Amino acid sequence: MSANPNIALLPLEGDLDVRSVPRVKASISHLIDSGCRRIVLSMEHVGYVDSSGMGLLLWSVRRIRSVGGLLSLMNVSPGLMRIFKRYRLVDYAPVSAAGERPVVEELDPSVRPISCNILRVDPDNLAGVRGRVAELLRRMDFTDDALFDMTLAVGEALGNAIDHTSCEGVLATVTLYPDRAVVEVSDCGDGYQLAPGQEPVTSLNAIERGRGIKLMRLLADSVDISLKPSSKGTVVKLVKLVHPQIRIRGASDAGDADKVPADADAVATSDVDGTGPFGSGSYGTGPANTTLSGTMAG
Repeated sequence: MSANPNIALLPLEGDLDVRSVPRVKASISHLIDSGCRRIVLSMEHVGYVDSSGMGLLLWSVRRIRSVGGLLSLMNVSPGLMRIFKRYRLVDYAPVSAAGERPVVEELDPSVRPISCNILRVDPDNLAGVRGRVAELLRRMDFTDDALFDMTLAVGEALGNAIDHTSCEGVLATVTLYPDRAVVEVSDCGDGYQLAPGQEPVTSLNAIERGRGIKLMRLLADSVDISLKPSSKGTVVKLVKLVHPQIRIRGASDAGDADKVPADADAVATSDVDGTGPFGSGSYGTGPANTTLSGTMAG
């Protein structure tokens, strides 16, 4: 795997309430203390969040942001989404509804690119390549969160290319268009391809590749993995759309950690007793008890 900051997917199940918050908080704290800088909470099976759960989410956003990381929520139910909007959690962290994915339309062939840069990838300087890619992506009007995720996705593609080839002939092509950035990572390996939506094979010797592909799909708006058209090897094509600004720009920067309400820590602790700033109320409906059903870290 690449030397990128670790990425973790935490699927939660059941209620995020006064009883489950200490366990979830301990898991998130352990990830951050271990160097994880990108955490995604999957809320697909969470139907109920009380005030202590809301406090935990705010505390977690502030904690990871203070070390330069990012936490987001995905697969949020309509009921919980309304609550998160009401309490402005969406102003401080990326939150996406269940089944919500951007539609990446085919690029109009008449649209000319703003710029195109081809980078030769030095396997001993992956950090330098990632830095150069991030520098190019900053020319676009991406939110800081989108830039963070796209850079991580590119890092996963670079790591896979290096891991599964002899480290020779890896190139990264960064092409910027008015509405999107396209990054293609090509190698000279045996060649690998996946149809859109097809899950990677999870045999014992393909676990790492499969994990990287899942993470890329999580972080980029579109991922295409195909064989090189004219020679041996694989091309991984990552697309990130320029979305309308809907949140506070720069809210994910470590230096802006204080933009999260200053009482976030108090919410996460005192609300365990139901006495924090959000009161003793609860939000949503669903089965009791929340568990962590697994983690996925790069």
